[in-house]
Amino acid sequence: MTEDALNQLEATIRARRGADPATSYTAKLFARGRGKIAQKVGEEAVETVIAALTEDKAALIGEATDLVFHLLVLLTECGVGLDDIRAEIARREGVSGIDEKAARKS
Repeated sequence: MTEDALNQLEATIRARRGADPATSYTAKLFARGRGKIAQKVGEEAVETVIAALTEDKAALIGEATDLVFHLLVLLTECGVGLDDIRAEIARREGVSGIDEKAARKS
């Protein structure tokens, strides 16, 4: 694969935004709205945590993949892309996590 899988997934999610909800799970999520998409992210986050605590690597990989997918759908719904996330990660590079968190409280 020549293109990064996350970039490809993001492109597929964007392309399905206007698709028929009867034929696309992604389009169905968009049609149900931001609240439902956010709910799905929460559900997948909980399932990811549970899989991590059971120490089942295969389950954790599957749940983490579901979480990333739903998070990308939510980000797309909100007009945020992977490039925005990459830029924020780059901005934070070299900054202590403790210092970065403290700066957000100001």
